[in-house]
Amino acid sequence: MQTRIQLGDIALDVVRKDIKNVHLSVHPPTGRVRIAAPRRMSLNTVRVFAIAKLPWIKRQQRKLLEQERESPREYLDRESHYVWGKRYLLKMIEADQPPSVELSHGRMILRLRRGTDTAKRQASLDAWYREQVRNTVPQLVEKWERLMGVTVRRFFVQRMKTKWGSCNHRTGSIRLNTDLARKPKECLEYIVVHEMAHLLEPTHNSRFVAVMDQFMPKWQSHRDFLNRLPVRHESWDY
Repeated sequence: MQTRIQLGDIALDVVRKDIKNVHLSVHPPTGRVRIAAPRRMSLNTVRVFAIAKLPWIKRQQRKLLEQERESPREYLDRESHYVWGKRYLLKMIEADQPPSVELSHGRMILRLRRGTDTAKRQASLDAWYREQVRNTVPQLVEKWERLMGVTVRRFFVQRMKTKWGSCNHRTGSIRLNTDLARKPKECLEYIVVHEMAHLLEPTHNSRFVAVMDQFMPKWQSHRDFLNRLPVRHESWDY
């Protein structure tokens, strides 16, 4: 069940769930606000919670509206694509073979069967980016498991529109955004540590900040750097 409350010029969608705590999120591209609340919590209590969070909501909305976005990709020759923060120019080659990607002398060579349409070109490249993250994460997880004293039971890599990563502390699993392969590797490491920190503290409270400060003292610089980078153009179908 979803309800909408209005605080001045800000609309908030309230969703009732079988949860114990309130969860507040601000979603791109326009800063849509969503609150997941326990089923038994009164709407007035939710409203009071939201009012207390208004300064944070406005800051997040401002960041989203100011964030630079990439132009739509057409997957054509000499189009710019990024791998681990480095720019490559796309080179399309038609070949009677399964899709493949090769990086060579500043070029990203994408080999596809003749007549492959734009959607399949994108899917092929997305799959390749997913593999770059999937192949890089295990050594990062192993490194930080030793340092943090936690265990990641499983990790997943997928396209995510609103997050760089997420953690399910109950199952010991983390999820990472495929697009992290486009950003410098230190951004991926920061997100891995961030999600692993949620195995110690599920929320973003003061204890979580203390955990991040302990294990990655410059984590806020990494966060700010990642948030300043252009994000992928998306078609948002709300």
